[in-house]
Amino acid sequence: MDAKTARKYRRLGQVPSELPSGPSWRTRPDPFAKVWGEIQELLEVNAGLEAKTVFEYLQRRDPGQFADGQLRTLQRRVKSWRATEGPAREVFFAQQHPPGRLGASDFTHMEELGVTVQGQSFPHLIYHFVLTYSNWEAGTLCYSESFESLCEGLQNAIWELGKVPQRHRTDRLSTAVNNASDPAEFTERYQGLLRYYGLQGEKTQAGHGNENGDVEQRHHRFKRAVAQELLLRGSRDFASVAEYQQFLQGLFERLNAGRKPRLAEEMRVMQELPERRMESCKRERVRVDSGSLIYVDRNVYSVPSRLIGEQVEARLYMDQIEVWYGQKKVEQLQRLRGRQKHRVDYRHIIDWLVRKPGAFEYYRYRDELFPTSRFRMAFDLLQERRGRAQGSKEYLRILELAAKDSEVKVDEVLRVLLAGGEEEISARGIAAMLGVDRSAAVRDVQVAAVDLGVFDQLYSAQEVLR
Repeated sequence: MDAKTARKYRRLGQVPSELPSGPSWRTRPDPFAKVWGEIQELLEVNAGLEAKTVFEYLQRRDPGQFADGQLRTLQRRVKSWRATEGPAREVFFAQQHPPGRLGASDFTHMEELGVTVQGQSFPHLIYHFVLTYSNWEAGTLCYSESFESLCEGLQNAIWELGKVPQRHRTDRLSTAVNNASDPAEFTERYQGLLRYYGLQGEKTQAGHGNENGDVEQRHHRFKRAVAQELLLRGSRDFASVAEYQQFLQGLFERLNAGRKPRLAEEMRVMQELPERRMESCKRERVRVDSGSLIYVDRNVYSVPSRLIGEQVEARLYMDQIEVWYGQKKVEQLQRLRGRQKHRVDYRHIIDWLVRKPGAFEYYRYRDELFPTSRFRMAFDLLQERRGRAQGSKEYLRILELAAKDSEVKVDEVLRVLLAGGEEEISARGIAAMLGVDRSAAVRDVQVAAVDLGVFDQLYSAQEVLR
């Protein structure tokens, strides 16, 4: 209370409740009296209509009749009408959360925080898991709402926790189902995951995100905490994804620090973990085609050309794909995000491209064969100076050098040559700058001279036997 207000009450000798209230009648004419019936009809038909929208509509329809300062009058009138005569509002029923009963999870997008890795934008999601009684939470960085992300994230959370709640609640998982090639397969795999950990599954009704309100509210508070930590850090850029993951893990530990007493109550009644984690990958049997390519989860990947014609097993994890032949892992690839995309590694096919340089010009995935912008600049320069055919051949020799020696070193040499405006760029010149002896790759095989007298002795022996 302000000191002047207190002095007023002392001077009057009365408390505020004893003072007469203001007049109960209107002190000025109601500017909306003539149109109130129409306004009421609009509000009854469209319950979500805002008073400001109605006011702007009246101003457009009757120019000059309503001044901007009258908006607040209409807002008070509409607010009073909704509280006394308007439609009933949705009721939210507070729920009791017994310890150890329920864990809820969902995916949340993090792009709005503007996190970058080495200066590059880093679109990603967090699989967010929350115990509804203690609010203990955990998160896993992922790149799509897939079953592999859900499986990895859920297992990371409960293995970090050390126990298993009775039930697991999610939303309808429509995005994850749509990402799967077969919705029935997704359902079967998800049910298998729940059975393995002894969890009972729950899902919200379509369009009713409030039914998973615990985790939805934690999304908001978690991202606000991340934003504050980034401000304290002074930078939103990270040197690597691993550094960013460590940053998030530290934040989760600080958020959970004050929840230990209630978490201890949950731990006493939750289930034990199984002996080991469930495999979180999806397996597909695919054949390597004549282009040294495999088609996995509606995307294209290259593999070593020695596997052409063979059937391999692709194991799809949350962020990577492993290629197995027999019982041996022969390749590990970064998993593509989305559909109808491709990743072709020039190292897998460069030997045959050098032998068939004519195939390079119209190769469907040619753009994948420029590891950096400098390789592309060198290719354009070679074609300009040597012509299309010879330029392509020389570029492929440079690419072969990068595959067999070092892409980073070749890229650095190209930077020097391009910056210096060199007239001649060639694989031989780059090899010389790297100190690579290209002729050393061809072995000089020494064959001892044959003593022809041996044949004379064999011939003489044959004559004696006859």
